[in-house]
Amino acid sequence: MSKKKAGLLGLFILLVAALNIVLLTHRSPLSQKVVFSLELAGDAAQNVQAFYSEAKAFGAGRSVEAALDKPGQKVTLEFPVGMETEYLRVDFGGSPAKWKIYGASLSYEGQKTEIPLGRFVKPAQSQQIDEIQNEGQAVTFEGQGSDPYLVIAASAAEFRPQAEAQTRRSDRMKNIAAAVFFDLAFLLLWKMRARALALPIEVFQNRQLILNLAKNDFKTKFAGSYLGIVWAFVQPIVTVLVYWFVFQVGLRAGDMGDVPFVLYLIAGIIPWFYFQDALSSGTGALIEYSYLVKKVVFKISILPMVKLISALFVHGFFVLFAVVLFSCYGYYPDLYELQIFYYTLSMFVFVLGICYATSAIVIFFRDLSQIITIVLQVGIWMVPIMWNLNILPAKYHWAFKLNPMYYIVSGYRDAFYQKAWFWQHFDMTVYFWAVTIALFGLGTTVFKRLKIHFADVL
Repeated sequence: MSKKKAGLLGLFILLVAALNIVLLTHRSPLSQKVVFSLELAGDAAQNVQAFYSEAKAFGAGRSVEAALDKPGQKVTLEFPVGMETEYLRVDFGGSPAKWKIYGASLSYEGQKTEIPLGRFVKPAQSQQIDEIQNEGQAVTFEGQGSDPYLVIAASAAEFRPQAEAQTRRSDRMKNIAAAVFFDLAFLLLWKMRARALALPIEVFQNRQLILNLAKNDFKTKFAGSYLGIVWAFVQPIVTVLVYWFVFQVGLRAGDMGDVPFVLYLIAGIIPWFYFQDALSSGTGALIEYSYLVKKVVFKISILPMVKLISALFVHGFFVLFAVVLFSCYGYYPDLYELQIFYYTLSMFVFVLGICYATSAIVIFFRDLSQIITIVLQVGIWMVPIMWNLNILPAKYHWAFKLNPMYYIVSGYRDAFYQKAWFWQHFDMTVYFWAVTIALFGLGTTVFKRLKIHFADVL
């Protein structure tokens, strides 16, 4: 074995060992299976939202919403909350109404703790709540204005030992499964290292050509129009304004937890704009540059990447726009926002893997471009960009989290205002990269298999 190969193997083993240590020693946050039950009645149909926190620092990322759709009738609403819960903030709709609370409790795996009604009579904090009265069997009050709420002390600490034991058992299974998956993936990567490293080496060798083509692609996309590249920014801005007007002005959507709707919308729709533009343009890259595909000596594998880098110019502008907009609302730049680079890179690799497959297939099946357009039109509603996932029952959340773009959209919100690091979502991070690696491997394989026929068909 040559020294170069031995050095590469040593580096590879060190990387795999480090990844295994991270995977096998990971500990998940404690279970979110604690249920806050609230038995109440209201004289108007309203949405009731429960926020949970360990120190009265409430945010949309830790809240659950339920609909009270039977005015005048006593109902029991259930809200899954976190094991760290020490305080609960209950928001009683978005318009004035009279309320009556009959009982409240926290429960976990058969254990149950009643919350005294006295805590609602003398809450830790309240807003737009009038005339709280204790009638013995129930507490009555009136909610005024557009954001009435009560904050009460409600600790889930007694459930912690049982939750810690269950979390350890669950982590053991998940961590071993993740380690085995990535070990097999790295083993396959080592066996196919010549083919696996061919693309990165090709990209590095042609980096200047890729950058020049991307700049030229961006400039020529709107060549001949009076406003030129301004149109690249006008269409997304108009789209945002339309969505904002329809949802906040027309449908009167309120704040998404503690963040204004416009910020919630901007943080979610910016990565979607890039995904949409990159996938659409990347799919048609080989057809658009057919004159280069027919050249024998040209490295056609760089063409989808050219389109994705070209789309980054507009994406960068909107990220800067978002930073300025969030600053105007008091969310100033900090270290968390550096994660935008991580999530952008993650999305770039994810879309690139898809585009290698779609750009190759569309040459033989031109209808694919129309199918992708329809999928993108529907897909924007399958990601919580203009709506909050918490409006759905918790048992359905997993279906939406299977979409890798959920990870990216949530990541942008974590960076801009929810202030959480990507490794805090360990399970989602592992899942996203497992799907991305699989799609990238599949996409490059399809591309290589069909590449020999491109020139003939085009």
